[in-house]
Amino acid sequence: MIHVILPVGLLQCNCSVFGEEQTHEAIVIDPGDEIDKITEVLNRHQLKVTAIVITHAHIDHIAGAHKLRALTGAPVYLNQRDKELLDALDVQARWLGVATPDRTQIDSAASDGTVLRLGEAEFEVLHTPGHTQGSLCLWIPQQNKLIAGDTLFRDSVGRTDLPGGNSRQLLSSFKTRLFDLPDDAIVIPGHGPNTTIGREKQRNPFLQGL
Repeated sequence: MIHVILPVGLLQCNCSVFGEEQTHEAIVIDPGDEIDKITEVLNRHQLKVTAIVITHAHIDHIAGAHKLRALTGAPVYLNQRDKELLDALDVQARWLGVATPDRTQIDSAASDGTVLRLGEAEFEVLHTPGHTQGSLCLWIPQQNKLIAGDTLFRDSVGRTDLPGGNSRQLLSSFKTRLFDLPDDAIVIPGHGPNTTIGREKQRNPFLQGL
């Protein structure tokens, strides 16, 4: 399985490109910006995008989805509970002092338990509200990887002081969803370096005592 992580945009969102080497199909997660960098990876590996998944509707994760959808024809998946944030891209753009991106169409609601397939790998949607109401993670057991969006970082967790944030929900998401994953599961956060579930259980100051 090809897996390329591209930090893109002003806030260096980690965009993941997964490619299946036999079928040359691909899933792109969080195309926040710099679509030329993403398409360069797709072209280099001769990949055809079959799904675009957005972990949550903050502008740094979703700004490039409209353009990538137009270029590839791939459907966009987003949890419907983040529709309010999606509808407020202009407000989010003003926060950062950037131009408002084109609003992407959402083709499928990524609900808890939704499974996308890429070759023999399954990408299972875990609804993990707290950073936003529709925040989700993608668990890929065949790769022992979790695409965590902005729910979990190395030594930190997603902020809850923005619209839609809820600290109690966030901690509940860890206890009921993420802490059941293997300790050696690799976590690819929405920003910054990779980590593991076990490391964050032991060292993350925000998760002690759960």
